[in-house]
Amino acid sequence: MLMTLLVPLLAAPQGPQFGEPVRLRGGDDFVKVEAPGYACPAWHDVDNDGKKDLLVGQFKDGKIAIHKNLGGGKLAARQWLMAEGEIAEVPGVW
Repeated sequence: MLMTLLVPLLAAPQGPQFGEPVRLRGGDDFVKVEAPGYACPAWHDVDNDGKKDLLVGQFKDGKIAIHKNLGGGKLAARQWLMAEGEIAEVPGVW
């Protein structure tokens, strides 16, 4: 019985399981974070167009950058999440 459990584990790939990293572009620039750089990226369809947009949290000031998904592997330039006409901030950060 023990061998039945161990054989699949021994046959599993032992090397890296991820592809090579790539730098994403938002518009003409690379997607980046502000210093000190504690980002929290996530994919969510912000504008309800059926395509998941890239959201990147910014540790400083608790802002959230949005890169809208343009399709075809392209992202729009960064825009800040807005609330009531101003850049939204998550309270209690920094």
